[in-house]
Amino acid sequence: MTKADRALETRERILTAACEVIADIGFENVSMRKVAEHAGVSKALLHYHFDTREKLFAEAMTHSFAQTGTDTDAEGGSVPAAVVLARILRSMLPSDAELRQDWKLWQELWVRAQRDAAARHLAVDLYDQLHAWVGGAVERGIASGEFAECDVAALSTLVMALCDGLGIRLMLDDPRVDLATARSTIWRTIAPTLAVDPTFPEV
Repeated sequence: MTKADRALETRERILTAACEVIADIGFENVSMRKVAEHAGVSKALLHYHFDTREKLFAEAMTHSFAQTGTDTDAEGGSVPAAVVLARILRSMLPSDAELRQDWKLWQELWVRAQRDAAARHLAVDLYDQLHAWVGGAVERGIASGEFAECDVAALSTLVMALCDGLGIRLMLDDPRVDLATARSTIWRTIAPTLAVDPTFPEV
């Protein structure tokens, strides 16, 4: 392993540790020392890669986002657009332990974004990427004839708003909303616009 490979591996380990610690105790309670200990590195090495908590938080959010839903079309274009969109919806809801951790990070970002301009810009940028991710799946379905022509931007915004609202209810363990209900509610809402079966696809 080269020096560059070792540095990249260390950076990834630190970011993974930061995500776990922030999700566990909240950003306001996080110290660089706690992250270093969790990552199994020295505080000096942590500061070599990230000189402030704020930069570490931003990189951790970006890292967490990059890991979400990367396999929605692992088959290389052979999967129906409806299935790809359903997989994206699955990735945007707190449906397992890893995604619940991602949601905790998002919630930390929402809080910080109210008080910090850099966090606000980061949140908007990540939402832009989500918007493009959802919109890309919809555009693909329209191009293939699987979906009806529609306002892609408006539908993408609707999908994200539904995921945010229902995702919060899931994070609260609200007994009125379980994962199946959240998925089916979103799909039934967008199905008429896309002219597809209102039953959430098997993914």
